Amino acid sequence: MVILLGNQKGGAGKSTLCLLLAYYLSSIQKAKVTVLDMDYQASVSGKFEKAKILENEPIYEVIASDLKYYPALLELLTQNTQEFVLIDLPGKMDDDLLIPVISSAELIICPFNYDEFSVDSTVLFSLVCKEINKFSPIVYVPNRIKSTVKYETKEEVDRVLTRFGMVSPNISDRIDFQRVGTVHIPAALIPVFMPALDFIFNAHMRKGASP
Repeated sequence: MVILLGNQKGGAGKSTLCLLLAYYLSSIQKAKVTVLDMDYQASVSGKFEKAKILENEPIYEVIASDLKYYPALLELLTQNTQEFVLIDLPGKMDDDLLIPVISSAELIICPFNYDEFSVDSTVLFSLVCKEINKFSPIVYVPNRIKSTVKYETKEEVDRVLTRFGMVSPNISDRIDFQRVGTVHIPAALIPVFMPALDFIFNAHMRKGASP
């Protein structure tokens, strides 16, 4: 199953969410997972290489790749129908090489926040994805939500986003997220992100994880 994680807005937390989802699928759902790091910052693959240097056994594979190699990689990685291929997308949507990536998606996950700039970029990202791939479901993950802030536009934003897909339970803002790696997940974060990932898994991934 090919799953994209993306948003044009920097700081939405898509790379961290990609790491959390890879951990969730490989460790909790016992599924085979490969992450394609196509973000220009390469933060996921950077953490993966650092973990290997520290002699930690990886629980899933991470491949840093340029967009132009995607068709060949996809053909290899999707030979196993039970494997989850997670793709950390670049932050920009103005590259034609993204078209085959978005076209191949079976699920699109979009982290966002309830501020104006994040919502605008999320809607634009959704419009581009739906123009290229009309059939892939989109799940929006309210991410880095501060418990001390009242988001006055929350209901209105959720209503707009449900025109494109589903909105998951939110993930609270926690300093521990800075310590998330490809092997290590702080235990205190488990109850913070599990509701959102359980929601996504039960809604769209369970079939892909069946033996």
